[in-house]
Amino acid sequence: MVTIETTQNFIQLKSDKELNTQPKELVGMDLAAMRQFFKEIGEQPFRATQLYRAIYKHRQTSFEEITEFSKDLRTKLSSLSVVMQQQIDRKFNSQDGTRRYLFKLFDGREIESVWIPETERATICISSQVGCPLACEFCLTAQLKLKRNLSVGEIVGQVITVLSDVYGIKQPPDRQINIVMMGMGEPLLNYDNVTATIRLMSDMEGIAISTRHITLSTAGVVPRIYDLGKEEIRPKLAISLTGATDELRDRLMPINRRYPLKELLKACQEFPLKPREKITFEYVMLKGVTDSDVDARRLVKLLSGLQAKVNLIPHNPAEELPFESSSHERVLAFQQILVDSGLPAFIRRPRGQDIFAACGQLAAKSSTGM
Repeated sequence: MVTIETTQNFIQLKSDKELNTQPKELVGMDLAAMRQFFKEIGEQPFRATQLYRAIYKHRQTSFEEITEFSKDLRTKLSSLSVVMQQQIDRKFNSQDGTRRYLFKLFDGREIESVWIPETERATICISSQVGCPLACEFCLTAQLKLKRNLSVGEIVGQVITVLSDVYGIKQPPDRQINIVMMGMGEPLLNYDNVTATIRLMSDMEGIAISTRHITLSTAGVVPRIYDLGKEEIRPKLAISLTGATDELRDRLMPINRRYPLKELLKACQEFPLKPREKITFEYVMLKGVTDSDVDARRLVKLLSGLQAKVNLIPHNPAEELPFESSSHERVLAFQQILVDSGLPAFIRRPRGQDIFAACGQLAAKSSTGM
């Protein structure tokens, strides 16, 4: 027997075995759920608060590391639960300092996260699904198709594990940490788990990453953009656009056939923004496809009237994809048209290309291809 979950037009299958036979995983629980768990096993609620801080604030993912607990309590917890099930299967280090993490999940499936360090800040790019159902023509992840959604624990566990790998346990980061939900999958098609993860990450008693430093990128699941705008705790919004006309976007991003630009831009217009906050529109520069002066002027017209900025992303090539990246000169000329028209535009410098960690390259590769 299988359970069928439908989100818009996308169908996901989960077996009963996957759903019901796993040990209770503590990563992914909020404080209320953790207190309920401790109540059920006959322990005091303050122990739940200790465990919550140990996992999320101090990144202690083994019961043996939690020395506030007696040996008997650690043994009891080990018999009833696990802190985290996913593990780093492989780690790849780029020449530019980027790290790509390949995680093995409890069911043998794989996902990826990326650590991108800079001088005063670092970004962790995390996944929300195993694979992706959206079939965007320029994205390598789309080749995998959708396998399943990630649980809250599997999403937030990526952040905890990456920070632990970089800093160890109990050591605070030495720079501002940004989270971008731009890895494998479409976050808004795993809405409940993604929004629960955002609440966990932004809890000041835990991981303590402000929503000002969390960005969710969507290809344009319009109904869920409206839902996200109603959330009390919500991230910054980014739209994967890569096309200023329905004709072009229909070809490159099939989701546009269901939610065309008029509907998408209306949702963006109505999305609540904080003072000085802008919606980021991500635009992949595909040679001879999306990078002409005409495309640039169309983009300016499309985004007029919005609190918007544009990230121009040089396409990251792969043998499996039928596109080339625009030349640097072409990207600069495209950017200049946007800036001259009053539309803030920035060029995203490719990071981690040599280890398949760059934007659009995540496909659970078990090697660097080098």
